[in-house]
Amino acid sequence: MTVLLEKRRLIVSPGLAPAQQRREDKFGHPKDVDVDLTIGLVNNMPDTALQATERQFMRLLRQAAGDIRIDFHCFSLPSVRRSQSTKGRVETQYTDIADLDRLPIDGLIVTGAEPYAANLSDEAYWRDLTDVIDWAKHNTRSTIWSCLAAHAAVLHLDGIERKRLETKCSGIFDCISVSSHWLTGGLPAPFKIAHSRLNELRVEDLSANGYQLLSRSGKGGVDSFAKDFGSQFIFFQGHPEYEALSLEREYLRDIARFLAGERDRYPGIPVGYFDVETEQKLAAFAMRAQTERRPALSAELPARNLRQDIATGAAAAVMFRSWLDFLFERARTASPEASV
Repeated sequence: MTVLLEKRRLIVSPGLAPAQQRREDKFGHPKDVDVDLTIGLVNNMPDTALQATERQFMRLLRQAAGDIRIDFHCFSLPSVRRSQSTKGRVETQYTDIADLDRLPIDGLIVTGAEPYAANLSDEAYWRDLTDVIDWAKHNTRSTIWSCLAAHAAVLHLDGIERKRLETKCSGIFDCISVSSHWLTGGLPAPFKIAHSRLNELRVEDLSANGYQLLSRSGKGGVDSFAKDFGSQFIFFQGHPEYEALSLEREYLRDIARFLAGERDRYPGIPVGYFDVETEQKLAAFAMRAQTERRPALSAELPARNLRQDIATGAAAAVMFRSWLDFLFERARTASPEASV
């Protein structure tokens, strides 16, 4: 159940346990400690993905919450490019980013944004984003930095530069846990995560600056990593929140941009995503598109089927449950009732 009230979403699990069976009862916590969590999402995704990103993270939190209640707030950086209609939606349904200080945020999730500049520090939203990074160190128990936001955070915090890839990293990649950490405990080996990015962070650069590598992929590189800044910072190079069709939407968008002359290179087919027959049809269409380059050709794209084993969201469900468990325990420990 989701209720919109004064720009807040109140999230509980659809399978909410009876009121007398609180989460602390189920997990052996003191029965007289009643803790709710306040979670913020700083959603900087482009207009076309804004609502999908809200839905994806709210779905994950709802699935992971068990019977805990979450006071959920959406924010967006004012310097991110928006159409007038999307600005209106953000103004009416999002909490003002200036209100971060007045809210007792336990956990924060910060998404990436569409890149426009070659250097992150030249982006229009750079100053606003670095202000959030500095704020989160001292005012959250844990913050998740996703994709471009992860790249921006490590650049600001430790001067780690991302590296441009020769071709876009896009697809569903098999990942494995590489160290013991509360976030990745319980994950299968391997687990699948969606990646969609033009740049990468390298293991040696992260390790040299004290970051703990949590998971990686043989083909996709670094997947997740962490570092304690007072707040536990978690970084995702990939998109564990993506739904089954998210990569397809991005792939079709990139094809349309190529056909319209807005990008120079035709996009590669996402790795491990479409079935074999679909990949063959898309490869044939790619050859045609590069010789008959015209916007109307996008209407002739072949029908597409996904592989049956992409398992979108399975790993995210485990990690977000672990994240909420961590936040709950930190909040419970800090609660006045816990010391009585």
